[in-house]
Amino acid sequence: MIVAPDKEVGIPTYSLQQSSSLGNRIFEIVESKGEVRRHRSNFLIPHRKDFYFLCLVRDGSSRHWVDFVPYTLQPNTFYFAVPHQIQVKEATKPMDGIMLSFTEEYLQLEENRSLRQLPIIQNPDNGHELTLTSENRQFLDDLLQKILVEFNSSHSWRNSMLQSYVSVLLIYLSRLYVEQIQLVRVSPDRRLLNEFRAYIESHYSQLHQVADYADLLNITPGHLNDRIKQQSGKTAIGHIHERLVLEAKRLLLHTDLSAREIAWQLGFEDAAYFHRFFKRLTGETPTAFRTAIREMYT
Repeated sequence: MIVAPDKEVGIPTYSLQQSSSLGNRIFEIVESKGEVRRHRSNFLIPHRKDFYFLCLVRDGSSRHWVDFVPYTLQPNTFYFAVPHQIQVKEATKPMDGIMLSFTEEYLQLEENRSLRQLPIIQNPDNGHELTLTSENRQFLDDLLQKILVEFNSSHSWRNSMLQSYVSVLLIYLSRLYVEQIQLVRVSPDRRLLNEFRAYIESHYSQLHQVADYADLLNITPGHLNDRIKQQSGKTAIGHIHERLVLEAKRLLLHTDLSAREIAWQLGFEDAAYFHRFFKRLTGETPTAFRTAIREMYT
């Protein structure tokens, strides 16, 4: 069951420091050996996290939602979430596994910046889980154990070891991501597509036109559209509109903000235009969508 926040405010966002049992600010790894791990402050409350979360589940059956999709934890599965996806913890049960969390600040360190382009970090297909073979499970379990031991050590060059291990982890997970989630093969040169999506994620509530993003990328709107369509099979404006619709749906389901207030949050000066925009892309008015989605998920 999904419940809306008590007050007519935006969806709360939790930092790693708030979520961490130890108050870590940019990086944390913890192991659960059959414990129930739950933060009472956000249980059954729609919320966002401002950090990346990776979890190897050896055993467990807790239930949660990510955006509009319910997940029940399965053994030998790897779960991941990127910042700002909306999550709801619905049923928590004992879990055996290892959880790794880190912030955007961690990725901005000079030695980690190349990791920002990996599929598991970009998550262009809004994925959340990877099924593991026995070989995958063994590799990831061994690697995460190494990260856990190093994280809790005081050895020389500890940070360098951690960065090396995490790089291997993210590259390995990105291979699985491509195999299991990216079903449509696109041009191997995805740098522009990744940069474009990153700009959308940062500016979707202010910038709605292809020309705006072309200016940020220092290319012409026509060239941007051609390259994006070649690399993703979808137009540049399609990517922009898709992100706006996703955020609108999140706010309609998880908050009590009016359609007019949501339009304002998303950068639409005219609520009537937002109404037409949403209906054109979804086939429903914002009010009709909110009614139908809450009947389905609450």
